[in-house]
Amino acid sequence: MNIDRTVFAFAGFVVLVSLALGLTVSPYWFMVTGFVGLNMFQAAFTGFCPLAIMLRKAGVEPGKAFQ
Repeated sequence: MNIDRTVFAFAGFVVLVSLALGLTVSPYWFMVTGFVGLNMFQAAFTGFCPLAIMLRKAGVEPGKAFQ
């Protein structure tokens, strides 16, 4: 799995978990969902993604979106 797919899988997982926690534990968990969405939005325009940087340093194969 390359960096792009790993970033999208991680973001999707975090969104689903934060939605479940927001519905069952506390509505404050929805802020995590908003943060992930905002980060994905800015990454689409800037190409800057903190998770992609960490994965690159960890030696994960680069993809086309986050080089």
